[in-house]
Amino acid sequence: MTLFGIDRLLADPELRRPLEGKRVALLAHPASVTRDLMHSLDALAAAGVNLTAAFGPQHGLRGDKQDNMVESEDFTDPVHRIPVFSLYGEVRRPTGPSMQTFDVILIDLQDLGCRIYTFITTLLYILEAAAQHGKSVWVLDRPNPAGRPVEGLTLREGWESFVGAGPMPMRHGLTLGELGHWFIDQFKLDVDYRVIEMEGWSPDSEPGFGWPEDRIWINPSPNAANLNMARCYAGTVMLEGATLSEGRGTTRPLELFGAPDIEPRRLIEEMRIMAPHWLDGCVLRETSFEPTFHKHVGQLCHGVHIHAEGAFYDHQRFRPWRLQALVFKAIRRLYPDYELWRDFPYEYAFGKLPIDVINGSPLLREWVDIDTAEPGDLGAAASADEQAWEDARRPFLLY
Repeated sequence: MTLFGIDRLLADPELRRPLEGKRVALLAHPASVTRDLMHSLDALAAAGVNLTAAFGPQHGLRGDKQDNMVESEDFTDPVHRIPVFSLYGEVRRPTGPSMQTFDVILIDLQDLGCRIYTFITTLLYILEAAAQHGKSVWVLDRPNPAGRPVEGLTLREGWESFVGAGPMPMRHGLTLGELGHWFIDQFKLDVDYRVIEMEGWSPDSEPGFGWPEDRIWINPSPNAANLNMARCYAGTVMLEGATLSEGRGTTRPLELFGAPDIEPRRLIEEMRIMAPHWLDGCVLRETSFEPTFHKHVGQLCHGVHIHAEGAFYDHQRFRPWRLQALVFKAIRRLYPDYELWRDFPYEYAFGKLPIDVINGSPLLREWVDIDTAEPGDLGAAASADEQAWEDARRPFLLY
């Protein structure tokens, strides 16, 4: 049986004892539930924890915002009558007044194991504010559903953003609790920090490889619908910087991609010609879909569904970032003049192309757009970054 941080905290009065007499806040979202699916806010209140505030990340404490980059408002919780502060609304960082509403903040967020997932940046911002205001931070740890593998280019200096909290690759392979330790070391933060570790989590065990079989999947954000999405996300998230649909407005977002004007069979064939081993560990299935909102709304898109699940999944060989990079490269070779890259202020990063903000540098886009660049060129650059991160993260592994 796998116990997450919240389960252990609730089950053990000794773990909760340091919270006695303290004002406690909770940073949570819809997947912040106990083993019996009670929301952590309700469960902590029932356990007698003195909750004085709550915070919601992107998509809100309740997950009320379906689309991407939609802000949430502050409100008063109707059940517990405490203020709920949005960290994806008028502010991204907690304000001085909100920091004065508690002594200890509990962070109970299900992450997806990807640098661009904004919950980890919110963790950093909380740690920085807690260091400034003398507050304590506890992470109630949860699994990294993508497991331990590392992949992608490291974010370059000067490319920090709300989807790029620090110099790590796209797929970091850490839990939120482990990331907190790394942030504290990386940014030299003087903060009272504690991780309530999981019990029984085995990130290398089949078939979940990070996600325990005995735990139900709850969407941590509205478009994170299942484990397959979590495995694919470190690659498919790059589609947010491209004109291809990532499946928003369908029932399987960020597991598939497509557009009205591409030919998926030719695309897959070209990918196999260029770098067949980058397609390992999954199956690519031709599909068609019509988004009900977002890109290509109401248009029939032809595309590909990535299945990193069941008997098709090989945890060690599946490389979603390389796979998605290869999609872009194949499109560039098949359709040299294809308008591939979007241009808008992605996550409030002005004056930079979204694909570059997502990747933490222009390197991937330049590799796609340079005719003579080969898969081996990108693979060599990424492999060097990945090995460096493997070494850098090792002291912070808790499991």
